[in-house]
Amino acid sequence: MGATKSEYFTKEQNEVAGMAKAMAHPARIAILQYLLRKNSCMCGDIVQELPLAQPTVSQHLKELKNAGLIKGKIEGATVCYCIDPKTWKKFSNTLRQIFDAYKPASECC
Repeated sequence: MGATKSEYFTKEQNEVAGMAKAMAHPARIAILQYLLRKNSCMCGDIVQELPLAQPTVSQHLKELKNAGLIKGKIEGATVCYCIDPKTWKKFSNTLRQIFDAYKPASECC
């Protein structure tokens, strides 16, 4: 985030922006929705669910994991993924606060 001068923003603002950026791809939304339905799964399960190659799915999983939205646990030769409940709740609460802060005005622009 060098060009955006992220140091001028709060830690929370930077964290929320990072999570939002990680979610800003339809494949990642699909992965999150799948994990929400299944609670946890192996990478191969997600590959079968999406019309993407395994390396592409792995890259999307890596982005979601780096943002803290999901976590993975190695089980033999595979990795089991699930939603990270702590980060998910924090992100959800922060977004809810942002959206709830909107008070419609009688006129805009």
